[in-house]
Parts: sequence; C-alpha cells; structure tokens
Amino acid sequence: MHEAPNTPLPSGYSPRLYNHDLGPLKDQDWNWYNIFAFWMSDVHSVGGYVFAGSLFALGLSSWQVLFALVVGITMVQMLSNWIAKPSQVAGVPYPVVCRQSFGVFGANIPAIIRGLIAVAWYGIQTYLASAALVLVMLRFFPALTPLTKISFVGLSLLGWAGFMLMWVLQALVFWNGMETIKKFIDWAGPAVYAVMFLLMGWIVWKAGWDKIDFNLGSKQLHGSAMLWQLVIAIALVVSYFSGPLLNFGDFSRYCRSMKDVKRGNFWGLPVNFIAFSLVTVVVTAGTLPVFGHIIEDPIEVVGKIDNTFAVVLGAFTFITATIGINIVANFVSPAFDFSNVNPEKISWRTGGMIAAVGSIFITPWNIFHSPQVIHYTLDVLGAFIGPLFGILLVDFYLVHKQQIDIDSLYSDQPHGRYWYNNGYNPRAIQALIASTVLTVIFIVTPGLNELANFAWFIGLFGGAGSYYWLSRRFRPLALGQSAARSKA
Repeated sequence: MHEAPNTPLPSGYSPRLYNHDLGPLKDQDWNWYNIFAFWMSDVHSVGGYVFAGSLFALGLSSWQVLFALVVGITMVQMLSNWIAKPSQVAGVPYPVVCRQSFGVFGANIPAIIRGLIAVAWYGIQTYLASAALVLVMLRFFPALTPLTKISFVGLSLLGWAGFMLMWVLQALVFWNGMETIKKFIDWAGPAVYAVMFLLMGWIVWKAGWDKIDFNLGSKQLHGSAMLWQLVIAIALVVSYFSGPLLNFGDFSRYCRSMKDVKRGNFWGLPVNFIAFSLVTVVVTAGTLPVFGHIIEDPIEVVGKIDNTFAVVLGAFTFITATIGINIVANFVSPAFDFSNVNPEKISWRTGGMIAAVGSIFITPWNIFHSPQVIHYTLDVLGAFIGPLFGILLVDFYLVHKQQIDIDSLYSDQPHGRYWYNNGYNPRAIQALIASTVLTVIFIVTPGLNELANFAWFIGLFGGAGSYYWLSRRFRPLALGQSAARSKA
C-alpha cells in the first residue's frame, strides 16, 4: 500500500469516492501462502486461545469443544470463500464493494459500523499484547511492582506504559504500508506455532500424559442439553471470526485468483485451526495437574514457567502474534472504512490512525475480563455484522448475478449504476435496520437470551431474507461488457 496523492484521477471517477488507496488494483500478486499466513495471524493470538478455552464454561468436554471448533471453522471457510469473490474480482476493498449494495454514499453506513467494531477489538488486542509485555518487565525489573498498585481509569501505570508501547509498535508496522504488513504476517503466525508446541511439550512433561484429564466441563451434560450447548459453541466460533470475515475482501483483493484464495483459506482455516485447537486443548487441560487449577490465558501459563528465557521467548511470541492479528483484523479494516467516508481528506494511513487513537479512549481492559463478557460482546457485534454479511452476499450472488461495474463504484453521477436514490439504496438500509433491531431484541430480552448466542446467524438470515424480499421487484441494469468484470 503506497499512497500517491498526486496520481491523476481516472476519467469519470469522483474525488468524493476515489483515492489511490481505495481504487481498483492493477497488480494482484498475493498467493495462497499469504492468505494462509493471514489466517494464522488471525487465529494464533491470545484472544483466540482465551476464546477457545472459554468454551469449556459451557459445560462441554474437551472432545466436544474440539468438535465445535472444527465444525465452526469449516463454516467460516465456506463463508470466507463467498465473501472474498467480489473484492478479488474487482480488486477493491470491503467499503467499495458495499457501494454495489448500499449505494455509492450509502456504503459509508456498513463501513463505519465495521470501522467502529474494529476500533473496539483493536483496543482489546493491544491490551492483551501489553499484558504479555508487563509480564516480562516485572520478571526482569521487579522494582517496577509498585507501579502496578497505582491505577488510572482501571489500568495500572505499568499497564499504561505497556499498552502505549504496544500501541506505538503496531502503528509503526502499519505506517510502513501493506507490503510490510504482508511480510510481518508471513512469519508472525508460524512463529507462534513453534512456541505453542514447546509450551505443550513442557506442560505434558510436567504433568505426565496419564494425569491430563480432558474432561474439563464444569458440569456434566448429556443428551439434548449437551447437544444444545454444542450448537451454541459452534455458533460462537463463527461469531468470533465474524469481524475479519466481513472485511476479508480487504485482503482477497490482493490475490492473483480465487483459486489462491480458496487454497489459502483451506490451509489457514480448517487445517491450521484444528492444529491450533489441539494444542490449546492439551495445554488448557494440562494446567490443572501442573498448577492445581485450569488456566485459560497462555500468558499466565508462560509466566509460571521457572525459566527466564522461556518466559521471555513465550511473551515475545505472543506479543508478536497479537500485533499480527491486530494489524490484519483491526487496523487495515478501519483504514479503508474511514478513508471511504471522505477519500479526498482521509487517506488509508489517516483512517488507520483514527482507529488507533479511538482505541485508547474505550479503555479496552474494562471490556475484556471474563468469558461471559467475551460472549456478550460477540452477541452484540453479531447483531450488526450478520445483517451486513447477508446483504452483501444476496446482492452480489442473487441480485447482481456476480457482476460488478467497476467504474460505477466510483461515479457520483445520477446515471451511475449504483447511484440509486441520491447515492443511497433504501432497500439495503431498510433491511439492515430491520434485521439489526430484531437481533438486538433477542439479545436484550431476558426470556430469549439463549437465542442471543445465535445473534450473528439471526442477523445474517434476517438481513439476507429482508433484502432479497425488498429487491425482488428490482431488476439491476444490465451491465455493459466494457465496464463489468466477472469471473465464474
């Protein structure tokens, strides 16, 4: 990603809709490994580890948790292949693709929603990375302990120091552009594997394989109760990945072909995630005989190892992994999303920095403190992300029959194909509002709280169904062969 503010505006493109960062790519050179590495960075994080461990709170045994993880991630793979295609075909990021369904200006609605969600998760992941850094600082400089006793808005002074240092390091990687980000994630994900396998080996060695009990559920469930919790766990897995899944087009746009995308998704999701999940289950189960209680946070596990080198290596690796996921999932997305709001004044880099600054003010450490909060957060996010996902898929595959008029994505003229009603498609906006309100009702109504676990799916089918129903009397203009680009 290289900013070129002096690049001439393409003929027919409006400066209100185009800048160099948002424009269609001329060179798409990512291969399958780059997508594989993207998902490794997305999976191999402290947040992913804690989330997987938190599923035991549902009362499931280890094999049931593993089954839920496998089924859920297979669904994510299928959905990511679908959502990747429009961006790969046109070479444009997520907010620009949204112009096809929401209108050239209406696309700012889904862009801002995704951008704000990314701000929240960016802060959370930065906090998790800083926790690993604080662990190392205390290990080497115990004199800093008094700084952990003084707090400001819920975080200790040492915690603030670690948080801001992580904030700056991530900003530096991002500021160097997309090529640097690609190189970073290409090695960040694999690096975590090495440490995770070492951690698993250490846990098994300390506990003894015969003493590791994989029945970690807090309660024994059978029959329909067990099946219901299993379904909930699968839904939560999909919801956990709903954020990067929605704007996956921000990365698939760089790929040479859909074949590369699908191959990268296969190795990066089911294969990679199964391996990571196996390690997670073994390590989590092994903490019980080693430490006397279950520890779901890998940073805490590393901190209990009586070897300084191992602590430093483990903490550094988890810091690297968390920076990786934060950049790919929560920095790149709002960079495009906020730039889309005002392309003339907000560049890709400026959009990313807006998100980074906003992440400080949400005090993320007050959000991410228990499995219950994680699950509730996923429910609320699903109420917004699910409908957007459903609308985009229905619009691209059923309404526009997998065709995109690329030039019209950047046209603010009334005759433009995606102009609709003054730049806004009322059908998409109405479907989004209706499905989001419906989903939120399920979340906040006490008697329906069990259905809140399926917020993303309710939003998905609600958005898709209502948008299709509203659009069935609308025939999109036939796309001219010279302006459209489509692939089977």
